[in-house]
Amino acid sequence: MITISIDAMGGDFGPAVIIPGAAKSLERHPELRFVIFGQEDKVTPVLDGFERLKAASRFEHCEVAVRMDDKPSQALRQGRWKSSMWKAIEAVKNGEADVCVSAGNTGALMAMSKFCLRTMSSIERPAIAAIWPTLRGESIVLDVGATIGADARQLVDFSVMGAAMARALIEVKRPTVGLLNVGVEEIKGQEQVKEAGRLLRLADLPTLDYRGFVEGDDLGQGSVDVVVTEGFSGNIALKTAEGTAKQIAEYLRAAMSRTIMARIGYLLARGAFRRLRDKMDPRKVNGGVFLGLNGIVIKSHGGTDEEGFSAAIDVGYDMVRNALLQKIETDLRNFHGRFDQVIAEEATVTGNSE
Repeated sequence: MITISIDAMGGDFGPAVIIPGAAKSLERHPELRFVIFGQEDKVTPVLDGFERLKAASRFEHCEVAVRMDDKPSQALRQGRWKSSMWKAIEAVKNGEADVCVSAGNTGALMAMSKFCLRTMSSIERPAIAAIWPTLRGESIVLDVGATIGADARQLVDFSVMGAAMARALIEVKRPTVGLLNVGVEEIKGQEQVKEAGRLLRLADLPTLDYRGFVEGDDLGQGSVDVVVTEGFSGNIALKTAEGTAKQIAEYLRAAMSRTIMARIGYLLARGAFRRLRDKMDPRKVNGGVFLGLNGIVIKSHGGTDEEGFSAAIDVGYDMVRNALLQKIETDLRNFHGRFDQVIAEEATVTGNSE
């Protein structure tokens, strides 16, 4: 049995999307249980329409709902201890739930998660990891918005955490990892990226296979299982990919309705177009995972529908079922032990104690 805590007030549509999304996940995973937090007058009327979900849930009224346009500091001041977002995160901290899922304000969710759950002892700053559809299947991309700017040590930590997530989600024994850069040559890129690459090569970790630098076009190709970058460029890459998918869908829709022959062609190739639509559907890969915290928090897109929110819950389910936190903790402990050893050996050879 896996328990999911839900911030029912998050997202652009609140309970109208959140509750049906949870009901869809329950259909796929009957062993799920839910703790739902929100404003009673808005949540209860929707929840009453899903008897099976209601029977598998505990509801707790919260007076405060974090707005989508609240600043993180404002959300902390007004919503700490009493908002539906805070209560859903706190349920993970208290052991009432295994994972928290929210479609709410990203900045507020990250601020509350860091304040409530705290980061793991060896992690300076957390990351948001996204599931990325590729020609080979799926890859993990991080960070896509939590940490703007990252030094070499943080990029290496992201690599370790991303590889642990790939092992939990994609179930690859030794995931391949690449650092996103402006070229694959070792002389290109920012100094912190080049230094992170050097450290990953020196560490030669058994839990990941470092393949060097990758470029933007490698994201869709699926050249590696895990692509690592800092949050500014990662978020731009994510939004660009989502926008391109919508653009292509609009182009196809317009082209298929332009002439009678095009419409006939669409009817003949309807199955192929349906498969293409499903492959490009961003709802199917909805759910960013906050990595580096003492608990699992999943961020759903705020504007998603019930199918998308259900997909975010499914990501949380998979993370718990495959023991993501334990994998990250073990990998980080082994890496930092190996890292300290490698740095000490390098200092002995070079005579540089720094």
